[in-house]
Amino acid sequence: MKKHILFFPSIFFILILLIFFYLLTIDRDPSKVPSALLNKNFPKFETESLLKEKKFVASKEFKDRIILVNFFASWCNPCRIEHDFIKRFSNNKKIKVIGINYKDNPKKANEWLKKLGNPYSNIALDKNGRIAIDWGVYGIPETFVVNSDGIIKYRHVGPINKKIYKKINKIINEN
Repeated sequence: MKKHILFFPSIFFILILLIFFYLLTIDRDPSKVPSALLNKNFPKFETESLLKEKKFVASKEFKDRIILVNFFASWCNPCRIEHDFIKRFSNNKKIKVIGINYKDNPKKANEWLKKLGNPYSNIALDKNGRIAIDWGVYGIPETFVVNSDGIIKYRHVGPINKKIYKKINKIINEN
C-alpha cells in the first residue's frame, strides 16, 4: 500500500522535472518579441517631417515599394551602432528607407545625421511617442520591413548587426 502512495507523487515529480529540462534545452531567443502587426497593414499616421517642409503622410510614403522603417534617436547609443547598416540598406535600389525620429530634439537629430550621414529618404517626427505605440515599439532602435502592399513582413528589436543585416536582405529579396 505504501508503494502506491509514493508512486503517483514520484511520477508527478519526474514529469515536472522533464518539463523543466525540456524548457531549458529548446532554442528560445529572449530578444524576439512577438508582434501583433506581423502580416498586417502598417499603422497609418501623419506628422511633421524632419527633412521636408511638408507633412509626412505615411500612406503616401509607403506605396509601391518595399520600405525599411527604422525607429531611431540621436540620444540612442545602439542607434549609432547600427547606423552603418542602415546606410548600407539605403544603397539598395529595391527599397526605400524611412526613419522615425523617436522623442528627439529635431535640431540634435539633424546634427547627428550631418555627422554620421543620412540614409533616410524621409524622416517622420514622433515627438510624443504615439507613432511608436501604434507600431508596438518596445524600445529603440527597432526596424520593420513593409512589403510593397503595405504589409509588415518583419520586425527586429534592437540594433542591426551583420547577422540581422543578412536576414533582412534575404527578406527584402524574397518580397
